[in-house]
Amino acid sequence: MEVVVVGSSAAALSAIEHFRRYDLHSRVTLITRDRGLPYSRVLLPYVLRGSVPYENLTIREEGYFEGLKLRQVYGEICALEREKRQVRLKDGARFPYDRLLIASGARASVPDIPGIDHDRVCYMRTREDLDHMLPLLKGNPRVAVIGSGFVALQAAWAARYRGLDVTILGHRIMPAAIDEAGGEQVARAIEDCGVRLLAPVDTRRIEHLPDGSLRLWWSERDFVDADVVLAGAGTRPNVEWLAGSGIQVEKGIPVNEKMQTSDPLIYAAGDAAAGPTVFGEAHVIHSLWPTAVEMGKVAGCQMAGVDMPYPGSLNMNVTQMFRVTVASVGKIRNRDVDAGYALPEELGYGHCRVFVKDGRLCGASLVGSSEGVPFLGRLRPLIARREPLACPVEELGRLVNKKVFSKTSDGM
Repeated sequence: MEVVVVGSSAAALSAIEHFRRYDLHSRVTLITRDRGLPYSRVLLPYVLRGSVPYENLTIREEGYFEGLKLRQVYGEICALEREKRQVRLKDGARFPYDRLLIASGARASVPDIPGIDHDRVCYMRTREDLDHMLPLLKGNPRVAVIGSGFVALQAAWAARYRGLDVTILGHRIMPAAIDEAGGEQVARAIEDCGVRLLAPVDTRRIEHLPDGSLRLWWSERDFVDADVVLAGAGTRPNVEWLAGSGIQVEKGIPVNEKMQTSDPLIYAAGDAAAGPTVFGEAHVIHSLWPTAVEMGKVAGCQMAGVDMPYPGSLNMNVTQMFRVTVASVGKIRNRDVDAGYALPEELGYGHCRVFVKDGRLCGASLVGSSEGVPFLGRLRPLIARREPLACPVEELGRLVNKKVFSKTSDGM
């Protein structure tokens, strides 16, 4: 059997590793634009701030690909010729497949702002982005950050951690991860760390000044001058090359619980795939490393003929920035929940809330102490099982321990 894998990050690696557990004989071809050993995108902001050495980006040892007995092909894919069961690269090379895995990932979104196309406007998505950014942050440049989501704030904290002058232009803080009250606490932490926070504002245009610096206008008369701009505006799945192939593509590639696309011989996983969630949603992109690993595992097993259905994704984010811990799991937005309940402050977690939908746990968020992270970790399987909130919120800690450990004991 000919297996072709497009991509070489979390989903692709997980898929190949699990495929090889069951199939040592099929030929596997890995098509990627990334040369060298695989690396972790999760570590990029930590390398940027200087808390993790650059060489620690890599997550596999020398000889990794050889050990998996696969053929590596470096190049950029441009088309899926489904009627011929082959993919085509920009250089004209074609590779046939019996099973195809699309793990082409996503790229940083470029905001629609006049003047943003400039060498000093940076993103934080790939190792190449990091390599471009690091020299620009030497010395004492003024840094402007566009956006107030997870990636933008990670970049802002990394720049401030390096002692740089930082201004953030955005809206509500991390709306997908924490509630409004939690966002206000993070905003205070941002300002306490000496970062200028302009919100809510939209960057209307970027002016290129004669000295090479940039001027970000957010009204007709208000602006911020910067030497480097970090843009954090989310991601876009790399799926354009599927145009005309007949594969169903929406924002990403819809897949079922087997990671199959609209063509059962073609699978998709990771940031390019929109898969089932634990809440019963059919097609959602979570763009998280653990989700990509789990989806890749399912895809690899399924391609090898092992029926391992995907249980559904459940998002969880944990980070420390601006001297506070920020974490969330599941659904926390007002439009997705019926109610939210604050845990008692005396627990020492900080601003910690749990959310319910139809009387069942559906999410939780934290802004404060890292001591609350294990609690959210224990809460996660209960949210995945949609456990009823059958006690006062003050007793939730006891319920969490009881439910988690009883389930653990049942499975022993």
